[in-house]
Amino acid sequence: MLKGISPLIPPELLKILAEMGHGDEIVLGDANFPAAAVGKRVVRCDGVSIPAMVDAILPLFPLDSYAEKQVALMDLVPGDTVDPVIWKDIRATVEKHQPEAQIEFVERFAYYDRAREAFAVVQTGETAQYANVILKKGVVKP
Repeated sequence: MLKGISPLIPPELLKILAEMGHGDEIVLGDANFPAAAVGKRVVRCDGVSIPAMVDAILPLFPLDSYAEKQVALMDLVPGDTVDPVIWKDIRATVEKHQPEAQIEFVERFAYYDRAREAFAVVQTGETAQYANVILKKGVVKP
């Protein structure tokens, strides 16, 4: 057990977060996300929501201030009538830790392509649709 680190972050994920460098991306996938199919490294965090995982990770590293957009969400598929209310929770959680962070929306298949290039994928238990998030790690300054 460590002080100051959320118990939602298993040791394997803590190691991955420490190994990530500036500009590396981590995908937080919802329960339906094809993590095993697209992820180079996959960590399962079943039962954890996406906002809770964002809230657990963002105290540990800054988002990339050199990137135009530091956070990516999967955009709605054209014609889909889902109202992704989870986006508000995700945005509020990101703003809590880094108010200046910018969010972009990425088309579904472009999102999967980007996830294939990510440093790692965290498979959560989130059941809300369109809850997938990509975080771009910034420079940790002393």
